[in-house]
Amino acid sequence: MGPTIQHMWDQEKEHRRKFEVLINKYRVRPTVMTPLWNVMGFALGAGTALLGEKAAMACTVAVETVIMDHYNDQLRQLMADPTTDQDLLATITKFRDEEQEHHDIGIDCGAEQAPFYQAITEVIKVGCKTAIAISKKV
Repeated sequence: MGPTIQHMWDQEKEHRRKFEVLINKYRVRPTVMTPLWNVMGFALGAGTALLGEKAAMACTVAVETVIMDHYNDQLRQLMADPTTDQDLLATITKFRDEEQEHHDIGIDCGAEQAPFYQAITEVIKVGCKTAIAISKKV
């Protein structure tokens, strides 16, 4: 499991690095909530890992489902604008596809066999959607 988790982690670090570049390039105001989201994300990951490998994968599936939806919303908005930078569009598409890969890895690694899978994933999805909504405002 270690190499798989490392692969996903390396991709996530690249996403963050690239978004920091894009924030500066496009002069986008980042959310002030980032420090809180970092702590909560770590706590969520660590907490589900303590429940076992399948629960950690259930967490991955839930988070990636919401993130893929968020990326798809962004892609629809960007594609509707004929002036959209094609490199930006390609980056968001690539990252969305990598999140889909993470989701699928979670399923393949037994996420759906986690105790209380449905409850865990629904709670995490609501939390992620709430974080996105707050981040859009703050």
